[in-house]
Amino acid sequence: MWQLWLIVALISILFEIFTSGFFIACFAVGALSALITSFFGGVYLQLTVYTVVSAISIFLVRPFAVRYLNTGSKWRPSNADALIGRTGLVVQTIESDGYGRIEIDGDNWKVESEDGTTISAGAKVMVTGRESIILKVKKICS
Repeated sequence: MWQLWLIVALISILFEIFTSGFFIACFAVGALSALITSFFGGVYLQLTVYTVVSAISIFLVRPFAVRYLNTGSKWRPSNADALIGRTGLVVQTIESDGYGRIEIDGDNWKVESEDGTTISAGAKVMVTGRESIILKVKKICS
């Protein structure tokens, strides 16, 4: 029976690698506890140990683990949100009340001017926000 608990623990750890939040890892802890119990008790005792240890891990250990593993802020910007505040180079003129394109770190983004003015190619701009996948920018005076 210990082989089954080992497989459950390994699968749980594998799933945890692809997710976040230290939730599925709590079931791996429960499975490892049941694995140890399998040498001393029957199936019902193993299931009880698995359930109790998994629940204790979720409600008592997980909050501490998340706090110490998540050293940054709770919300981390990603994708287009991570570009807000960054500077880019205009590669296609941004027309007044229209669109243009900028390049940031080799990626090309569709943009519009924050104040509706024309910004010519070659100018440096700063990303001030976004609406869907279109970035809002303003010209940087340099």
